Amino acid sequence: MKVDLGELNAFVTVARAGGFRDGARSSGASASGLSEAVTRLEAQLGVRLLNRTTRTVVPTEAGQRLLERLGPAFAEVEAAVDVVNSSRNRPAGTLRLNVPVSAARLVLPTIAPRFLAAYPDIRLEVIAESNFIDVLAAGCDAGIRYDERLEQDMIAIPIGPRVQRFATAASPNYLDRHGRPDHPSDLVNHACLGGRLSSGAMVAPWEFERDGEIVRVEPKGPLLVSVGTATDLAVAAAIAGTGIVCLFEDWLRPHLASGQLEPVLEPWWQSFSGPFLYYPGRRLVPAPLRAFIDFVRGVPSHSALGATPTA
Repeated sequence: MKVDLGELNAFVTVARAGGFRDGARSSGASASGLSEAVTRLEAQLGVRLLNRTTRTVVPTEAGQRLLERLGPAFAEVEAAVDVVNSSRNRPAGTLRLNVPVSAARLVLPTIAPRFLAAYPDIRLEVIAESNFIDVLAAGCDAGIRYDERLEQDMIAIPIGPRVQRFATAASPNYLDRHGRPDHPSDLVNHACLGGRLSSGAMVAPWEFERDGEIVRVEPKGPLLVSVGTATDLAVAAAIAGTGIVCLFEDWLRPHLASGQLEPVLEPWWQSFSGPFLYYPGRRLVPAPLRAFIDFVRGVPSHSALGATPTA
């Protein structure tokens, strides 16, 4: 069966955008043109690909399977066309990154502005979310993840600080009222501000380490927030004296420096390896991504921790 690539592209555009109008805005096509293209594709395939309501457009089960296969294929086509950019004096095009909210807040602000200044013909699109997704199926060129979340068939290079720490902190007012913990086990008597991943899993236990001793504590308290998207609420609650928050040290550092928050159990704060920029190893590397990889490799990082995957 010969299928029109333009109709397939229309389907991918609408499915990713979540609607015909949003798809039209992102692609420059008309909403009616996209609708007609998808309708023709569905008629040719003999199956509904999108469920349409007055408010939402979402892929059917068949549509989702098609989208998952087409994502990498279209990314490869875009990369092949983009090879032409390698002959230009300055790489051009769009670079799409899928990153956790923490990376968008703590890693990219020191890198993205300088990268865009160095490559003015590149447009950087950052999708920040807590879900762990297939970056190619989502239409992204690369992502940022920590090593325990990296897929084995990916190339990974260090990006950002090589050593980070989880920090626990509370407002001086809270600690004056409830006491300052001397050992992680003391946290069972404190209000701990917890987090939940988008999958529904709890961010638990909190883990502490000192002189080879590891202590894990199940946080219990009056507030539970979505990790990433609502983390600032937990920080604000900690500053207001609601309880103890556990988060990236870099995220809490401004509040620790201002005195709004006070370190809790700092000798027990656990270190972990910093994040990695990762991308598929079995495909052409688009010129904007190659430029970003080279730029990241040239950015000084903090002290290394453990082995580093190499490209």
